[in-house]
Amino acid sequence: MPVKFWGDDDGSRYRDAYFGRFPGLWAHGDYAEERPSGGYVIHGRSDTTLNPGGVRIGTAEIYRQVETVPEITESLAVGQDIDGDQRVILFVRLRPGEQLDDALEKRIRTTIRKSVSPRHVPARILAVSDIPRTRSGKISESAVRDVIHGRPVRNTTALANPECLDAFRDLPALRE
Repeated sequence: MPVKFWGDDDGSRYRDAYFGRFPGLWAHGDYAEERPSGGYVIHGRSDTTLNPGGVRIGTAEIYRQVETVPEITESLAVGQDIDGDQRVILFVRLRPGEQLDDALEKRIRTTIRKSVSPRHVPARILAVSDIPRTRSGKISESAVRDVIHGRPVRNTTALANPECLDAFRDLPALRE
């Protein structure tokens, strides 16, 4: 457990990051399951687990497939809560000169469906010019998830490029 953040003199960012979710209880963001034997199974980051139709899937499973599509430089997948369920939204950053047209969307969907499962196929695929990252370089799925749900983004000071979040706000394709 970290003891403090660099430059967080009053400790507010640290408390918000680790004690904000459950006051008085440290929460670091991983899902864990205690087994009857007394051992634990670490399921991974809670902000990288999607749950469409009650089926738990990891975003890494989607990213591995999308990375094989040459027109895409990087991607970000989040779950959007809609009608009491969750649907997968995939944001892609394209190589210069590429367009997200129907043919490319179809190829992305087919790649994911064939290599993983139909449940992993995104309901929406949207092109963006940049993807938010933390100062340490990690893609910030949680920031995008908060933005598309109209919630305030916690700890934008941890982002290297918080200005790119504006591209994820109030997207008409996510209202359908």
